[in-house]
Amino acid sequence: MRIGIDFDNTIAGYKRVFPSAARQMGLVPREFSGDKTAVKKEICSAADGEENWMRLQGQVYGAHMPEAELIEGVGDFLIQCRKNGAEVFVISHKTEYGHFDEARINLRTAAMEWMTEKKFFTQTGYGLSPGQVFFESTREEKVARIGAVGCTHFVDDLIEVLLAPGFPENVDRYLLGAAGEEASPAIRVFPEWRRIMEDIFASRAA
Repeated sequence: MRIGIDFDNTIAGYKRVFPSAARQMGLVPREFSGDKTAVKKEICSAADGEENWMRLQGQVYGAHMPEAELIEGVGDFLIQCRKNGAEVFVISHKTEYGHFDEARINLRTAAMEWMTEKKFFTQTGYGLSPGQVFFESTREEKVARIGAVGCTHFVDDLIEVLLAPGFPENVDRYLLGAAGEEASPAIRVFPEWRRIMEDIFASRAA
């Protein structure tokens, strides 16, 4: 098996980071307590909302990257992949720099440093190598990379990626999301990593 995994909001979680950073930037009231979706709705309701939302994303994925959390279940999944001899590839649509970021923090470097801190690249951790991580500039390039590395499975939090034109038909597609989001019988939808792990490795355990 060759299992591809998206990075942002699939491996790295930002539930606390988005509202915290938005408050610090003055984009939402200090008493605001909503999640990422609520933050986006609040910011985008203003006249310059789209620009401010892109500015916030640049800060979250850059300067605030160390605050991101490993999404629950990802670690167990990666350990299970090692036990079963499955190769893992992180394949993400991530630009080098965030929009309107005056500090010009390299988002790809920030993500690699975060993964290093989370023990992705040690044999006592999850055992990946940096060469198994790919950051692509466009969604089209991401989809092409999924095919190029020969993924047999791919996990993403965006159904738009899994339904993108050119997505390899022979890849088992998994959406990390809420029930009811599926738009194709070819996509398996699970709300948590534990369920994805059980589905992928069920035949191995039988």
